[in-house]
Amino acid sequence: MILLDTCALLWLSHRQENISPAALKRIDEAAVVYVSAITGFEVGLKYRMGKLSLPVPPKSWFEQIIEHHDLSVINLDLDISINAAELPFIHKDPCDRFIIATAMSLNLPVVTADSNFPKYGIDVFI
Repeated sequence: MILLDTCALLWLSHRQENISPAALKRIDEAAVVYVSAITGFEVGLKYRMGKLSLPVPPKSWFEQIIEHHDLSVINLDLDISINAAELPFIHKDPCDRFIIATAMSLNLPVVTADSNFPKYGIDVFI
């Protein structure tokens, strides 16, 4: 099992060359590949702000990518939400804090290029 951060999901869908062969192998071999529900929010927000171009509206894009890559979405629950708020302020991005809390709660490695993730004791691949 493995968790993709938002950039990793975008790279998986459009720029796989940004993901290392080792991380791609881990993704391919994982029994389950997860994304956090907060990634849907982040994709939609970036799209609305004009920072992300998508061929279809964010909801449709996200649903298509989830189906195409056979991904599973982890919904935010109270434990993950509280854990995200209680994390040390190494990382200030709220969306990434939710992804970090999700990884910690479920003991999942994360595909990310973000150098702050390992500072939380999370296994990281990129």
